[in-house]
Amino acid sequence: MQTQAAHRWIDRAILAALAALGVAMLLPFAWLFSMSFRTVADAYRMPPSFLPPNFDFRNYAAVLNSSIPFVQIYMNSVEIAVIVTVGQLLTCTLAAFAFARLSFPGRDSLFFVMLIGLMFPAQVTIIPIYLGFAKVGLLNRPIGLALMYLTSSFGVFLMRQFMRSQPKALEEAALMDGAGYLKIFLRISLPQLRPALSALGIITFTQTWNYYFQARVLLEPQDSMTLPIAMDVLRGYLGSGNLALVMAAMSMAVLPVILLFLLAQKLVIEGVAMTGIKN
Repeated sequence: MQTQAAHRWIDRAILAALAALGVAMLLPFAWLFSMSFRTVADAYRMPPSFLPPNFDFRNYAAVLNSSIPFVQIYMNSVEIAVIVTVGQLLTCTLAAFAFARLSFPGRDSLFFVMLIGLMFPAQVTIIPIYLGFAKVGLLNRPIGLALMYLTSSFGVFLMRQFMRSQPKALEEAALMDGAGYLKIFLRISLPQLRPALSALGIITFTQTWNYYFQARVLLEPQDSMTLPIAMDVLRGYLGSGNLALVMAAMSMAVLPVILLFLLAQKLVIEGVAMTGIKN
C-alpha cells in the first residue's frame, strides 16, 4: 500500500511538472495574441500588462488593408506549404519503399549518397539554384520555391526507418499471391505508415511555412512573398514598425500551423491504434 501511494505521488508530481512546462510553452503564444489586441500606446507601455486594456481588432483590419498584399502573401505561403507537403509525402514514401523493401544493385550506396545531402545547408546550394531558376524563368514565382523541396532526404530516411520496423509477412504473402509491388505498396505498406505520414506532414508543413532565407533570395516582389518575409517588411527598418500590427499579422500566420498540429495529433493516435503494438 505504501508503495502504491508513493507511486501515485510520483505520478502526480510528474503531471504537475508537465503541466507547468506546458503553461510555460503556451505563454509566448498567449503574449503574442495579447499584444495583437493592443493599441500602439498600450504595446509600448511600461510596465506591460499581460491582458490588453481593451480588445482592439483594428490591428487585424489594418494588416488586411495595409499597402502590403497580405491576403496574396498568405495564399502564397499556403500554396507552397501544401504543394511541398503533398509532394514530400508522395515522393518520400515511394523512395522509402524502394530502399526498405526492394533489392537492387547499389541500394545501400545510393541511400548513403542521398543522406549526404543532409550535411549541406541551404546557403551552399542557393547560388546554383538561383542561377538555374533565372534561366528557366522561375525567379519571383512561389511555385519555384515549392519545386525546390518536392522531396527530402530526411523524409526518405524517416519513412524508410519506420517501414523497416513493420513486419514483412503480409507483403511477402501478397507477393507470393502474385500482387505487384505497386499494389503491395498501396494496399499493405501505405496503411501502416499513417503515424509516420502524420509526423512527416507536420514537420514538412511547419518547416515550409517558416522558410525565410530561401524565400528572401528567390522572391523579391511583394505579391510573390511569403509570410516570414512579410513579417520582416511589416517590422520595418531596425524594428521601427508598429509592434501591435506585427503581432496581429503573426497571430494570423501561426494559426494554420497550430490547427494542423492539433489535427495531426489525432491522426497520429489513430494511426498507432490501427497499427497495433509490435513485439
